[in-house]
Amino acid sequence: MSLFPVFLKLTGRACLVVGAGSVGEGKIRSLLPTGASLRVVAHHATPVVVKWAESGRIVWAARGFTPVDLEGVFLVIAATSSVEVNDLVFHEAQQRGVLCNVVDDPVRCDFYYPAVVRRGSLQIAISTGGRSPALAQRLRLQLENQFGPEYAVWVEHLGEERKQLLAQEMDHDHRRSLLHTQAGRAAFERFVCELRLETRREDLL
Repeated sequence: MSLFPVFLKLTGRACLVVGAGSVGEGKIRSLLPTGASLRVVAHHATPVVVKWAESGRIVWAARGFTPVDLEGVFLVIAATSSVEVNDLVFHEAQQRGVLCNVVDDPVRCDFYYPAVVRRGSLQIAISTGGRSPALAQRLRLQLENQFGPEYAVWVEHLGEERKQLLAQEMDHDHRRSLLHTQAGRAAFERFVCELRLETRREDLL
């Protein structure tokens, strides 16, 4: 089976997490920055999840899962310790065409959580299709060393340069060449040098 890699825009979309223990907490945490409309169904929740609910970042229903919880939902994550409950969530999600991920159960997943390296707007996702999350995590650590925090600043810089180029009248192939040059290794090294010089100047003030 070949997976289709994609980055989803979840802002404003209804997402559901069933389970709010330590595993569920991690899944909720990963969804919070997306701006999704996030609901959680669980009899009990970790203190962190309780705080998120109290602050209004999520809506927590302190009860068991029922199929009606999936109405209008875009995706659901089943993160309970009960095989029966997780199976029910998956079955009901399949009936409704809702994307489902049952934690640690690759067969009952419409999508997998990749290991992600985040540097601002730059995201590098690694997936083994659920075969070996440990390998994905090891590769993530390697890439985190390769792509340092300076990439976050550089990507924003590239975005501004791209915006300026797109606003100019020029040959398509020439613009494309310039965009690739701006994103090249030599341009990155120059940018990092200038960034370090600017930081030193600020430290001296």
